[in-house]
Amino acid sequence: MINVVSEMVSYPFVLRAMIVGILVSLCCSLLGVSLVLKKYSMIGEGLSHVSFGAISIAVALGVAPLKLSIPVVVIVAFLLLRIKETSKIKGDSAIAIISSSSLAIGVISIALTTGMNTDVCNYMFGSILAMSKDDVYLSVILSIVVLFLFTIYYNKIFSITFDENFAQSTGINVSFYNMMISILTAITIVLGMRMMGAMLISSLIIFPAIISMKIFKSFKTVVISSGVVSILSFCIGMVISYKLSTPTGASIVIVNIIIFVLATIFEKIKCSKRS
Repeated sequence: MINVVSEMVSYPFVLRAMIVGILVSLCCSLLGVSLVLKKYSMIGEGLSHVSFGAISIAVALGVAPLKLSIPVVVIVAFLLLRIKETSKIKGDSAIAIISSSSLAIGVISIALTTGMNTDVCNYMFGSILAMSKDDVYLSVILSIVVLFLFTIYYNKIFSITFDENFAQSTGINVSFYNMMISILTAITIVLGMRMMGAMLISSLIIFPAIISMKIFKSFKTVVISSGVVSILSFCIGMVISYKLSTPTGASIVIVNIIIFVLATIFEKIKCSKRS
């Protein structure tokens, strides 16, 4: 195993993918706990499709994809939160509407300009070969910012995750912190799309959180466990992808599914022992 990892990191493009992948996986897993508990986990799916639409337009216009997609996805994350708070349209419905609309816009933009080329497919399904040095620098900086803000405002995030009304009564600006979570999620989704693709990036948000909730009960231990599971799944998935020449994103998701099944079995055994 150690020899395989050493061989992998000897390739610059794999090393770049490992660095960004670990940071993005950690960001997704930490934010995912709050999103899953707030029943808003599918925002990752919606924002990834929005990001695909923005990237498709950027490719068609010859603009740097990440520089265009990050502000667009952040704006959409803000709009989704506002729709959830003020509109009669429920959160999941709003996500579905924006998600399908963004995919349609992206596909039409590509069809009328460059066509479904390899670069666009990389954004849809993920590719470790797509990570440039500029992407790595931008991803590392923004990932560190996301992790820093989550750590600094951990207590506030904990409060609004479990009881927004109580948090508001204690003087916490609930709207601000909900917006911060949405923006951090939007940034993380865009950064992870190079690796996982628009079709699979939401799995990094959902799986580690659900797996950890099956094993642990307190918020803190679930957050820590989610981060460990996410990084472990990513690293194992990368090794599988390297050895078997399978798509990176799909390999990581398969590892998450296996761990999820094992966690479910563990949960059932624990429950049967208690009864």
